[in-house]
Amino acid sequence: MECIVWSAPVLPGKLEAWKAFAQGTKTGEDYDRQRKRMGIVREVVSLMQTPAGDVACIFQEAKDLARAFQVLAQSDDPYDVWFRDQIMELHGLTPEMLQAPPPAIVAVDYHNDEG
Repeated sequence: MECIVWSAPVLPGKLEAWKAFAQGTKTGEDYDRQRKRMGIVREVVSLMQTPAGDVACIFQEAKDLARAFQVLAQSDDPYDVWFRDQIMELHGLTPEMLQAPPPAIVAVDYHNDEG
């Protein structure tokens, strides 16, 4: 499995819309189907509020992260199109930026198999 941790700013004035978007994904069947199509097996999204602004921190795990991002970026599924629009509106990311995983480098990957 591959994993990545990345972040995206929550644009000024978009925090409440971001919270509603995040809440909607928790119970959405469309979101579950989307993540399965993408091959995402685990995802954790957190909100970090800093003096410089709000930031969404995302952990994702998949067998093939590059494929996962390509599925999201290229899909014509109505939910995927809507989801991409939300990402662009809330974070300022562009479709081109979604073509591949963010250029994050894993610096530490610790596993404790006892737990």
